[in-house]
Amino acid sequence: MRNGKESGGVEWVRSFGRDDLARVYVLRLRPGEGGMVECVESLNPGVPRSEKWILLVSTLFGCPVGCPMCDAGGVRYGGALTAEEILEQVRFLVRRRFGGAVVPVRKFKIQFARMGEPALNPAVLEVLDRLPGALDAPGLLPSLSTIAPAGAEPFFRRLLEIKERRYGNGRFQLQFSLHSTDPAARARLVPARCLDFAWMGRYGARFHGPGDQRVTLNFAAAEGVPVDPERLLPFFDPRHFLVKLTPVNPTFRGRAAGMKSAIDPFRPGSARGLVRRFEDAGYEVILSIGEVEENRIGSNCGQYVTALGKKGELSGFYLRPGKNRV
Repeated sequence: MRNGKESGGVEWVRSFGRDDLARVYVLRLRPGEGGMVECVESLNPGVPRSEKWILLVSTLFGCPVGCPMCDAGGVRYGGALTAEEILEQVRFLVRRRFGGAVVPVRKFKIQFARMGEPALNPAVLEVLDRLPGALDAPGLLPSLSTIAPAGAEPFFRRLLEIKERRYGNGRFQLQFSLHSTDPAARARLVPARCLDFAWMGRYGARFHGPGDQRVTLNFAAAEGVPVDPERLLPFFDPRHFLVKLTPVNPTFRGRAAGMKSAIDPFRPGSARGLVRRFEDAGYEVILSIGEVEENRIGSNCGQYVTALGKKGELSGFYLRPGKNRV
């Protein structure tokens, strides 16, 4: 679907997906090809929107990190979005669904996890500080997923202050994307200088205050990539951290890099051994596979801006012809 200008100066370029599962929107926030971003709305199957509604918003035009499983690195990096540009994605999605600024949802989750590493953009902090006043959304639950880039310590110090002031008692989720317990393997999967496990462990333990959710350690489990729970324990206390395991989702860059998932999304039992190893080490484990249809839609980690930037059309990588494009 191609819809043109929306209020607020946003150009709605395309949308893809299903209203009962997930829908991806490509928006143009600035003139030219480099001014496009993606945002997403999704549901948990079987859970009504009034109970849980999830948004994913972009924080950068592309991403300078270039992780091999993530297509955001395939977009020519165009720098950081402003706070207003991030907020306008949220407003756009809320307007499309509810017609205003009231969000009548018990659990309204906004994930800063679509295009870009959020800790590289200080405007994310301004957005987090402003969100409670920008929407009438009692169920608001921000979620920030980060690789913890080196040099971002000031970002994280202010993030903790905002969380304590705005989002106490379990109303904020923080996730560190690790992907491997081996530093050399992690450096290949996350090709940027990052803060080490010792720093993340100290920060996460401080971030996890009374009534808060434990900090998540995320692993997109890939074949041949070391994942050893025993190597986490010296840094990440299970009292403050839990583990989330996901398949490696299909992306253009992941396919080009020859990455294969160690978790078969069609056979959840394929993760049983890895789950048990983490549980034996004392960690609570979330096995997050989701709907296979979301891979076809491209709502979890797809990058339509990459495809649109090639010839102005999609290659068909994510979509089954005639099924998901709207």
